[in-house]
Amino acid sequence: MTDADAVAALERLGLTSYEAQMFVALQKLGVGSASDVADACEVPRSQVYGTAEKLEDRGLVDVQRSKPLQFCPVSLEEARRRLRDRYDRRAQEAFGRLESVRAEHTPDEQQEHVWTVNGRESVTSRVTRLVGEANESARYLVGGESADGPVADELVAAAERGVAVTVVSADEEILALYDDGPIQTIRFPPERTVADPETGRVLVVDGETLLLSIDGASSATGVDAETAIWSAGTGFAAVIIRLLDISLETRCERWPDNSL
Repeated sequence: MTDADAVAALERLGLTSYEAQMFVALQKLGVGSASDVADACEVPRSQVYGTAEKLEDRGLVDVQRSKPLQFCPVSLEEARRRLRDRYDRRAQEAFGRLESVRAEHTPDEQQEHVWTVNGRESVTSRVTRLVGEANESARYLVGGESADGPVADELVAAAERGVAVTVVSADEEILALYDDGPIQTIRFPPERTVADPETGRVLVVDGETLLLSIDGASSATGVDAETAIWSAGTGFAAVIIRLLDISLETRCERWPDNSL
């Protein structure tokens, strides 16, 4: 890692450019005067004293009141602890304010929210989160792509805590992942499978949350992509879930009645 990389990393942690540069310079100097610091980095000598005061206030630099003044950085472990504590305090304050704002705001209960998620990683993250929030049931219909580990792990965890989990797929490799576990598997009839690169995956949680994805290649980049829509507790979700239930009842043997 270069000095510039270290400076940039410290800036992301909340230090100013001068503060970060001076702290990095002092790591190399050990102890230094204003002249030493100015020679070791791009902080003007006239700015060193003010920057040192700010670093001292942060608990990152000790100042020896000699002539000339000498500056010494605290240990890296101490610096790590102080920066972490400062970050945690700011995060707590920020989210405390957000909770207050949210508590004061009454959402329009008549709105029908349908959300879009773009990118395979983001879709997988959303599926994993929704499965993790399941209380009663989770139905996962997955196509022919390789099984996604995070979702598989979350499905197993949900089943182990008492959620009724069903995985439906025409892919034997995917179904085999759950052979010895508490998850019910249903093989989608191969003759019913549409060989369509845009066929994605479907998740239904607790009979009221729906995620439906389309899997294909981006026409602009040629890179495989996935886009999903999801909705919870809405009329839109209820209609799609019911249509999906009816469709699967006619296609899959052992599909439980009203399972969705």
